[in-house]
Amino acid sequence: MGNLSAEAGLQTVTGAMQARRAVKAFDPEFTIPEQEVRDLLETAILSPTAFNIQNWRLVRVTDADLRGRIRAVAWDQAQVTDASELFVLCADLRAWDKEPERYWVDAPQEVQDLIVPNIRKYYDGRPDVARDEGMRSCGMIAQSLMLLAQERGYDTCPMDGFDFEAVSELINLPEDHAISMMVAMGRRAKEPFAKPGQLPLDEVLVQNRF
Repeated sequence: MGNLSAEAGLQTVTGAMQARRAVKAFDPEFTIPEQEVRDLLETAILSPTAFNIQNWRLVRVTDADLRGRIRAVAWDQAQVTDASELFVLCADLRAWDKEPERYWVDAPQEVQDLIVPNIRKYYDGRPDVARDEGMRSCGMIAQSLMLLAQERGYDTCPMDGFDFEAVSELINLPEDHAISMMVAMGRRAKEPFAKPGQLPLDEVLVQNRF
């Protein structure tokens, strides 16, 4: 399935999975309409997180100068500046300790009384668990962003090819946060090469035990 323009209609989830590619060349003149970006993000934040702590933080980089400075510490990859959107996906490693009752405010009271106290019990004193959970959460919302974009006819590129420390400084990352990855989003400037190779299901599927 080829790339669709936003006006061409939505793809199915299966179609988006089949069509999605890590696009490197984006049209620098193309801009995703602001309302579409907002709608896409409002849907993406429905992605799952443990205890519903919603521990991802999405830094939307719109400043052209900042984009250029990030590109300089990202192996000069053109998608950093040429894509319509650039998101730095970060994990709030202390989200579990920041008014956790708000994550369950719409649940029945008996559910709140059961779950909320256990959030702190699970994470307190376990920084590795909090970090691992944050990375998992960012991975899930990254996939959501990419599939939602593809569904709407846009292209994406997940990125970890950059200096994490330098980007952290550029975006003023809080000490209790960690960067997981970046996602560039826009419209491809040219077709990517064919998929380089796909392992058969039987090679990656394990029944019960290795």
